[in-house]
Amino acid sequence: MEFEPVIGLEVHAQLLTNTKIFCGCSTRFGEAPNSNTCPICSGMPGVLPVLNKKVVEYTIKMGLATSCHINNINTWARKNYFYPDLPKGYQITQFAEPIAEHGYVDVEINGNKKRIGITRIHIEEDAGKSIHDENQPASYIDLNRAGVPLIEIVSEPDIRSAEEGVGYLRRLHEILVYLGICDGNMEEGSFRCDANISLRPKGQEKFGIRAELKNMNSFRHVHRALEYEIKRQQYILESGGHVVQETRLWDEAQGVTHPMRGKEEAHDYRYFPDPDLVAVHLSDEWIEEIRKTLPELPLAKRERFVAEFDIPLYDAQVLTASRALADYYEEIARKSGKPKIASNWVMGDVLGHLKEDRLEIDESPVSAHSLVSMIGLIEDGTISGKIAKEVFEEMWNTGKEPGTIVEEKGLVQITDTSAIEQAVDDVLATNPTQVNEYRQGKEKLFGFFVGQVMKVTKGKANPKLVNDLLKKKLSEG
Repeated sequence: MEFEPVIGLEVHAQLLTNTKIFCGCSTRFGEAPNSNTCPICSGMPGVLPVLNKKVVEYTIKMGLATSCHINNINTWARKNYFYPDLPKGYQITQFAEPIAEHGYVDVEINGNKKRIGITRIHIEEDAGKSIHDENQPASYIDLNRAGVPLIEIVSEPDIRSAEEGVGYLRRLHEILVYLGICDGNMEEGSFRCDANISLRPKGQEKFGIRAELKNMNSFRHVHRALEYEIKRQQYILESGGHVVQETRLWDEAQGVTHPMRGKEEAHDYRYFPDPDLVAVHLSDEWIEEIRKTLPELPLAKRERFVAEFDIPLYDAQVLTASRALADYYEEIARKSGKPKIASNWVMGDVLGHLKEDRLEIDESPVSAHSLVSMIGLIEDGTISGKIAKEVFEEMWNTGKEPGTIVEEKGLVQITDTSAIEQAVDDVLATNPTQVNEYRQGKEKLFGFFVGQVMKVTKGKANPKLVNDLLKKKLSEG
């Protein structure tokens, strides 16, 4: 029997606010344990939460960016469960009336486009963190994360493979980062994913028994965990067994999932309205104001770059990987008037150096303005493409403008025909054997002669003049 995976993903994204969702404590990552806490986020009796308006604004942004319907009235609920790092014994979240519902994102897998539905996007507070001592039977509680604002993005069970799952996650990730509402750092827990996965006979509408997967903190982990779980459940079903509904942890070292606990149903959390928080009423006017602040989203920007700048789709995908990189490239493409040349420099030299030096694009020592100037020097014949590589290295290392570097190092391209002709004559005179072989039909030697002339002129000779003169001189024999 052929089985079909049915996968739904629950993504938790930490919002980029300075303070927590219901108090004024900082959300900074990496502070000393329990230093970013107060009576509210540590769950002291008698304290009252006060909602951070920026959290609501950011959630509306994500809802609009994913074509969700924004509900005008939102209510708060208590999700009750006991963990040592949940000091109140409940988590404040949204249940019956979330901020956003019924949206979607489009993904492309192996050239095929697919729309994956979003059931809901709601706000909730994060719990603290349990830290287990490896050397003694002790655990410690850090409440710095308690009360940090999250949005939970729940997909429809529309995903049918590990590739689709990762494609969906990547699309959400880039939207969140483009909006500037989440830094997307998976290692720090700013972007986390749980997966619900089941198998059913192909063609059957009824869902199978699902398992929930946790502890996946990279796209690679998600892909491997989903693939493993599909194979595990398929083996059980093909052997005549039954999949158990449970929560399982992904073990990256062993490449397997392990049982963690039996999976609770929603009613086990005993959701009920939070008596300390009033409903949030969102006006249509405020929602429209927020809509006007949305930036051009990555998919739209990608399609525009292909159409407007006539660059390949692959280039556009690389150049729109982040909003800052896309802005950097677009400034160079527009001001230089050479979008494909700009693409080559950004994708090659700029991104290569950034990776080597572990820098982000906004930390690049070569500004967009400087790269425009350098492309201009190439286009007007002041320097050759080869010299430009040397100039770029100096720009990267010193931050100097390309014109200054060319002047200081005397790198102006030689365009004097008589000077280049003399260099060509010298090269041909010192390499008679190669000249004879070329004239006898070994035309691949032409590149050798070009290289020798460029070597003699220290890379300064105009390549077009070199090629023209060599062709003329070699054909004369």
